[in-house]
Amino acid sequence: MTKKTVSDEELLTGYINGEENCLRTLIHRHQRRVFTSIYVLVKDRALAEDLFQETFIKVINSLRSGRYEEKGKFAAWVVQIGTNLVRDYFRKMERLPRVVGSDGDETFLKYIPLGDENAERRLINDERDEMVKNLIQKLPPEQREVLVLRNYANLSFKEIAELTNVSTNTALARMRYALSNMRKLIEKHNIIL
Repeated sequence: MTKKTVSDEELLTGYINGEENCLRTLIHRHQRRVFTSIYVLVKDRALAEDLFQETFIKVINSLRSGRYEEKGKFAAWVVQIGTNLVRDYFRKMERLPRVVGSDGDETFLKYIPLGDENAERRLINDERDEMVKNLIQKLPPEQREVLVLRNYANLSFKEIAELTNVSTNTALARMRYALSNMRKLIEKHNIIL
């Protein structure tokens, strides 16, 4: 049986039964989704890496203590842990004095080009990504959150609803408003994507 055919549930069972490589496979399988969902929210690579590691420390502790109940939603559960850590971080930061960098620029997820893409194509993609980043930042927080979780973390609307403690219809409505607002911003600024 190859790693790709083994389900998350089977890997979790293997890890709980002492097979450490099963956890490595799970982390590898879901690392991009989890890291991206954290990174897009915090917009700082070093912080996202710290929160990503803290997320999997919590996952490991929960698995070892038997606090995780498998319901076929491992990836959504891990993303939720990461998102909760982001919220905790921002709550803690609100209590501290704020320091803004002199450049005022925030980093954002950069796509890793696949295949043999030429420099011109990469430059165009980077410019497009920067424009999209700026548009996303103009959305209201609840719309931005749903858009990020759907498009960057690839969560279903049901998973987003559970993660954000709203109904599925509310998550869908927020996405609809986010897309509508994105279209208006694109038209307003004459942006060609």
